Amino acid sequence: MNKIVSDEEWVEAHKAHLKKGILYVNVAVVAALAVMIFTAAPFALNLQQRSIAQEQEQPQEQQTVYNAGKPIEDLSFEIDNVTFSHHTASVNGIQMHYVIGGQGDPVVLLHGWPQTWYEWRHVMPALAKNYTVVAPDLRGLGDSSKPVTGYDGNTTAEDLYQLISQLGFDKKIYLVGHDVGAQTAYSYAAIHPDNVSKLVIMDAVFPGFFPPNFEGACWWCSFHQTRDVPELLTAGNEREYLSWHYLGLAYNPEAINGADIDTYVSSYSAPGGMRAGFEYYRAFPMNIEQNKALSETKLQIPVLALGGDIYPAFGGDAPGNFALESMQGLAENVKGVIVPLSGHYIAEERPAFLIKELIKFFNE
Repeated sequence: MNKIVSDEEWVEAHKAHLKKGILYVNVAVVAALAVMIFTAAPFALNLQQRSIAQEQEQPQEQQTVYNAGKPIEDLSFEIDNVTFSHHTASVNGIQMHYVIGGQGDPVVLLHGWPQTWYEWRHVMPALAKNYTVVAPDLRGLGDSSKPVTGYDGNTTAEDLYQLISQLGFDKKIYLVGHDVGAQTAYSYAAIHPDNVSKLVIMDAVFPGFFPPNFEGACWWCSFHQTRDVPELLTAGNEREYLSWHYLGLAYNPEAINGADIDTYVSSYSAPGGMRAGFEYYRAFPMNIEQNKALSETKLQIPVLALGGDIYPAFGGDAPGNFALESMQGLAENVKGVIVPLSGHYIAEERPAFLIKELIKFFNE
């Protein structure tokens, strides 16, 4: 007769299994970085020319299972029998790609790095039953334009403001931001507080408001801020580098499978794609100043801060809810939830849990 295992026992068993594999993950990371360094070395003399060329390149259309072989404009597709469509809008000097579907009060979903609107594919159909879902590609990422500058919170918030204005919503929005998308979400809510009903922050910390136990944990935050070097070392190795992040920060690595990685890599390996992603980290010093200025008037709207539970790259269990700790310096009415058995990629690792939490929060 099979033994009935409690939820707590099941969780602890999985955590123990995870920790056995951490050493192998770290070894793989070192090996991958070594390969990238030696592969990139012959190109060092062309560093300046490469930087200039990348700044001048235009984005290529991202190919996913939802638009393969078709023009992006006016393209409709279905996820779980719910219809969505691709569009682009001219906002703040760029072309912003977004996906929209459903009906009801607007819910805007802002993805993180290294992802695109595609991050939300598992939660969009359920939300679209009662809400109008808008999932943009942030400036420089996915199928949006890849300008040289403008990756700070205030500028990307203006991108969003102009998009929302063009869509003509006559109601306040529910705003959800993950990772670097959370900075855009916070900046938008702080600058336009009357336009946001509720704010959800997912597994993100804010420059100038890093929790003490987060300092030094994110080695890539410093690496990405270095000018030109990340582009040099990852050129031709985009899949290897990005895969480390998908696998090392996900408790359930199967949540982002090979086909999903292909989708993301096709976007980030396009001309200028990696550089644009790194620019979000290079904007940290500017975001520090902007966040400190905006925090002088704390947000009054309800805020939900969702944090992951287990991160292989950090050695296992998360020491608290980073998102909650960081957000408490920026908002008055914040509550936190740690998502069990999830790492950084909550929308892909625990979509059903996320849907439940979002709908509950929106209806409170």
